[in-house]
Amino acid sequence: MAATRIFALFNLKPGQDPAAYETWAKATDIAAVRAMGSVDDFQVHKVDGLLGSDAAPPYAYVETIDVNDMGRFFEEVSTPAAQKIAGEFQSMVDVTFLVTKSL
Repeated sequence: MAATRIFALFNLKPGQDPAAYETWAKATDIAAVRAMGSVDDFQVHKVDGLLGSDAAPPYAYVETIDVNDMGRFFEEVSTPAAQKIAGEFQSMVDVTFLVTKSL
C-alpha cells in the first residue's frame, strides 16, 4: 500500500497568540501525533514567506503527516485522547487538510 501524506495548511484564528499555539504544538500535538502507530513522520512548519515575493503568504503554518495506514489512522484519531487534542487544535486554527499520494 502506498503511503499517504496529509498537508494541513492553516492560520491561527483571530485573537490566538502564536507563541501560545507554538508552545502547545511542541508540548502536546507533535508528541501525540508522532506516537501514533499509523504515522511514520509528523512535522509542523512555520511559514517564513513566499519564494521570490514580498507578498504575505496565504498560510502561517504547514503540517505534514506521513500515514502508513489510513484505516488505522482514522481509528487512532477517533480515540477520546486524540479527539481532545484535535478539539484544542480546531479551537485555535482555521485549517485545510489535503490528502496526497506521491506520483
